[in-house]
Amino acid sequence: MVDAIFPESVTLFEELLFDADPAEDLHLLLESPGGDGETAVRLVRAAQARCRELTVVVPNQAKSAGTILVMGAHHILMGPTSDLGPVDPQFPSPGSAGLYSAKDLIAAVDNAQAAIAANPDTYLLHVSLLADVTAVMVQQARSALGRTDDLVREALSSNEDRAEAEVIEIAEALKEPLINLPLHHGAVFGAKDAHGAGLPVIFADPYGEQWKLIWHLWTKYFALDAYVYEGHLASQVMPRHQPY
Repeated sequence: MVDAIFPESVTLFEELLFDADPAEDLHLLLESPGGDGETAVRLVRAAQARCRELTVVVPNQAKSAGTILVMGAHHILMGPTSDLGPVDPQFPSPGSAGLYSAKDLIAAVDNAQAAIAANPDTYLLHVSLLADVTAVMVQQARSALGRTDDLVREALSSNEDRAEAEVIEIAEALKEPLINLPLHHGAVFGAKDAHGAGLPVIFADPYGEQWKLIWHLWTKYFALDAYVYEGHLASQVMPRHQPY
């Protein structure tokens, strides 16, 4: 799966699981800049319902909602380039194909309010800078941030082999580095960081044949410059400029 994670992903992802055998292990190669955490929980629950053990392979990045998804796996295969990140909710930017983070939106509004309070003459400047921001967008961002702790626990609990005590322990270990402390959505959280917080990381040998094969496959998807959902029975490749 090579895509941002939003509700449209569910139907495409479900196609990949059509022939999955619940008695066998499932491997998911994931590349995602993030997206909607609620959808990420739906995806990992769907995957866990179709396999014995779930391994998520992260050759490059699984940020934000991608990180929430990998939290529900039995194993997370990571190499030297693999990166998870802060679980700051993201939203599609109005009028563009990009994403913006909830924390960034709230910070921009709060900073504008403080600047106007300190110097009312800057009101028109800040209004123009935030012309595309609505009160509903700000409230959605605040509401999404308020759900972050719960989403982390729900994702961790989607692995039914994980005891409740372990869910609580890992969630607490992830709270500071992935929720409270990061000021930048792109903050790096590599394999050692994830392992140190209690996530089930498998360290890939960067000189080993396994990692070379994974990297070779990933670079083929990278070269497509497209959204990709591919399994045994389904292969959806959509140009990045094309909406669903």
